[in-house]
Amino acid sequence: MDSHATQLLMELGAIILCLGLLATAASRFGLSPIPLYLLGGLIVGKGGFLPLSTSEEFIEIGAEIGVILLLLTLGLEYSASELVTNLRRSALGGLLDIVLNAAPGVAAAFLLGWGPVAAIAMGGITYATSSGITAKVLGDLGWLGNRETPVVLSLLVMEDLTMALYLPILTAVLAGVGILGGSLTLMIAIATVSIVLLIALRFGRFVEMFISSPNNEVLLLKILGMALLVAGVAQQLQVSAAVGAFLVGIALSGQLAHTAHELLTPLRDLFAAVFFVFFGLQTDPAKLPPVLWVAALLVVTGIATKYATGWFAARKAGIGPSGRMRAGIAMIPRGEFNIVIAGLAVAAGVDSQLGPLAAAYVLMLAIVGPVAARLAGPLIRRRRRIRAAT
Repeated sequence: MDSHATQLLMELGAIILCLGLLATAASRFGLSPIPLYLLGGLIVGKGGFLPLSTSEEFIEIGAEIGVILLLLTLGLEYSASELVTNLRRSALGGLLDIVLNAAPGVAAAFLLGWGPVAAIAMGGITYATSSGITAKVLGDLGWLGNRETPVVLSLLVMEDLTMALYLPILTAVLAGVGILGGSLTLMIAIATVSIVLLIALRFGRFVEMFISSPNNEVLLLKILGMALLVAGVAQQLQVSAAVGAFLVGIALSGQLAHTAHELLTPLRDLFAAVFFVFFGLQTDPAKLPPVLWVAALLVVTGIATKYATGWFAARKAGIGPSGRMRAGIAMIPRGEFNIVIAGLAVAAGVDSQLGPLAAAYVLMLAIVGPVAARLAGPLIRRRRRIRAAT
């Protein structure tokens, strides 16, 4: 074995071991490990204390697989019929979510003089809630059975579908294909999403028959292979590999989706961690201080607008004050999609400060969201005692 391969194995081993230690530390404090993964990437990336020498290319490929697996497992959470039902039920709340939470990012980009392309990217960065972190918070705190949880999940589904249309548009804009090309890309995206939903609704049993297998090894290979293949085709059509993987997940449902989710979760967690590290690798820590004040303002605004979104949607569904508070807080975290969008913008050469700003923004909200959720429980119980006493 040559020295390059030896160095590669040593670097990868050290990185994965450190990721495990960071995840352990995060779980002890009840936090998402995402902020620590980003910090780890900052330490070993450009301008960091321990820059990598041989494994960065491998990590880049692993990061792409991480995005695909994140969106694939997210798609497995929903059936096509659930998506259609949730669209009807949460249309008004979803519209409010877009208006309230995309606007701060768009405004910030224009105020900073970054231009319309950066504004489109920043709108997506401030808009999307982290489905992964929110789902983990709901599970860890025992909120899954609460009345407001379906409202929160409906809003998250709306965001995922919005991303399915937004990401192709962003990809086209970043590629500079112009209005005509962007319109064509959007039409392709809408057609692709519609066809997959139609197949899932009408012919889902045939897809499941093709994928299904009593052997878990065979099942894992089939699902992973299909997800990567469809993601590659989607990327070729400029629909986004992430969206392609999401649609594959939607096409599977029932026990098959549950089994697939269990098989893919460890693999997803590994490559998702690599993805967050890779984004940190691309961010120079020296560029963070100049954008911290902007990130802090966006964080304060993002907390208020997401809380208002969850509160409004829960109130409209007839949920009480305590449930409205939990719904609002559950919407606060940012994570996967935000970093995906920022990564696309950085790779396309949009303003050099956008990457550091997105990293700081996600770091703060990925910490604030779970912490606020944990603090909400005692506050709600105290409020109930006060109301009972009066």
